[in-house]
Amino acid sequence: MENKRGNITMGGNPVTIVGNEIKVGDKAPDFTLLKGDLSPYTLNDAKGKVKIISVVPSIDTGVCELQTITFNEEASKLDDILILTISVDLPFAQKRFCAAKGIDEVVTLSDHRDLSFGMNYGFVIDELRLLARGIVVIDKDDVVRYVEYVDEVTNHPNYDKAIEEAKKL
Repeated sequence: MENKRGNITMGGNPVTIVGNEIKVGDKAPDFTLLKGDLSPYTLNDAKGKVKIISVVPSIDTGVCELQTITFNEEASKLDDILILTISVDLPFAQKRFCAAKGIDEVVTLSDHRDLSFGMNYGFVIDELRLLARGIVVIDKDDVVRYVEYVDEVTNHPNYDKAIEEAKKL
């Protein structure tokens, strides 16, 4: 089912968010994303791990770049926590970005083809076919334990809170 929410802005302008909004305690919905080699990546590929999902509109923008770099730096300090960065950028662009910026601790995944993650987790910006900014923390049993839909897409998420919640798991 598709929900439409208008409580998120981009550059101060309201945008329409579509997809199924998730909440703490929900069973994490499955998704199919693309890895850099164009092979599929699903929630099952991260089975049994605590996951921080960093959602960004495009890694080619300043805030998204910093969000990805921040989580890449944090990933080396976190034991048994997998960090996924999801955007609608093409997998080739994600690979180039990671190579240029030394991103080697997080897994970058593309939702370009199907918007599978975006629709299942309620992050699709309808007007732009981009993902809104946010963070989702999922435990080892694939239950959602923390969700942040950033209310202004150009703002940073609460990195510390997401990491704190993941460490509790």
